Parts: sequence; structure tokens; C-alpha cells
Amino acid sequence: MSNKKFIQTPDAPAAIGTYSQAVRVDHTVYLSGQIGLDPTSMQMVDGIDAQIHRVFQNMRAVATAAGGSMDDVVKLNIFLTDLGNFARVNEIMATYFHQPYPARAAVGVASLPRGALVEADGVMYLQD
Repeated sequence: MSNKKFIQTPDAPAAIGTYSQAVRVDHTVYLSGQIGLDPTSMQMVDGIDAQIHRVFQNMRAVATAAGGSMDDVVKLNIFLTDLGNFARVNEIMATYFHQPYPARAAVGVASLPRGALVEADGVMYLQD
């Protein structure tokens, strides 16, 4: 039987809907989508670069709360309202992840919650 645990940390934005920040089932952690919300103010940070950094900082906080790190992320999904920002995602992502990088999809979308320019979710695999 699987062991399901719900992950919650004040170091990432509180859920703004009917979801958990992450759910761990056995060795797998499903990370909910993160947008560029500052976890303290719950306000969107300004500009694409700041939002990309905030997305990965929020994701890192949830990964840590789940008992892992960004090195444990095996799959990422990136959603962008403007695919012209794809190169910036790649550049900034390289400061949060190390080779070999996780599997990833990048998708252009019409809009994101709270007017976000970028969102990312992921899956982590933990050895313990």
C-alpha cells in the first residue's frame, strides 16, 4: 500500500486554489505549479526574469519541505504566455539545476493564474 503525504511550507506561496503544494507517494513527489508569487506578500513579482527566479525559488522551497532538492527533480513542465521568453527560462533554469537536467516540456499558453508570465510544475524522485 502506498504512503501518501501532503507537503506544505510557508517558504512557498500558499495554495490559491483547491490543491496542495506537493503530494508525496512513496518515493515520488508531485510538485504543484508555481508562479512568480512572493510567499510573504502573496504578490506577483515584476518582470519575466524575476518571475522565472521566483518560480524556481518557490519550487526549491517545496522540494526541500518534501525532503529533497532540485537535483531530485526528474520531470518539469514549463508554461509560458510568450514563448519568446524560452531562452531566458533556459538561462535562469541552469542556475537552479545541474546536469544531467530533468526531462522537460515547455508549452505556450494563452494565460496563467494571477497574470503570471511563467509557471512550472514537476515530479521528484527520492531515494529514501
